[in-house]
Amino acid sequence: MSSNVREDIMAAARRAAQAHGYTGLNFRELAAEIGIKSASIHYHFPTKTDLGAAVAKRYWEDSQAVLDSLWNGGADPAGALRAYPGTFRQSLENGNRICLCSFMSAEYDDLPDPVKTEVSAFAEINLAWLARVLAAATGQDAAACGRRASAIFAAVAGAQLMARSRADIALFDGAIEGYREAGLLPA
Repeated sequence: MSSNVREDIMAAARRAAQAHGYTGLNFRELAAEIGIKSASIHYHFPTKTDLGAAVAKRYWEDSQAVLDSLWNGGADPAGALRAYPGTFRQSLENGNRICLCSFMSAEYDDLPDPVKTEVSAFAEINLAWLARVLAAATGQDAAACGRRASAIFAAVAGAQLMARSRADIALFDGAIEGYREAGLLPA
């Protein structure tokens, strides 16, 4: 265990949520994994809602940083679009997990409002980034880029879900290649 228990909790909660969703955030199980008492988790996150919202917020903030590192107004927007699916592929490479916010989105009706807010933010930052990069790459208007951004986001998240359900990352890669061949993503 590291000296920063809060960060250990966040890391364990992220892994649990990527494998089991919001329902996988069990304080006793997380505490056992980390090697602390569940009361220590309650000290940092009084409720499951607090923990779920914090983990989802950290996830979208980390995702925003990754997206900004791919493209933040630079010279190669098409290259950034080609790299985008890799941000989802990484979860599959890590124990056949999926995007934390995608998993939690499937549980949306059962999520507490603070968690819903953070889960929705993940989709919004992805859609805004995709639309911005698409506009730079294609010169199309904002409305057209927004529609295509939605299609790309849904397609890549769907490819991840399909690959996870069969524990076969090659399915993800094949779907992404199909999106490139169809023109949804740049080749």
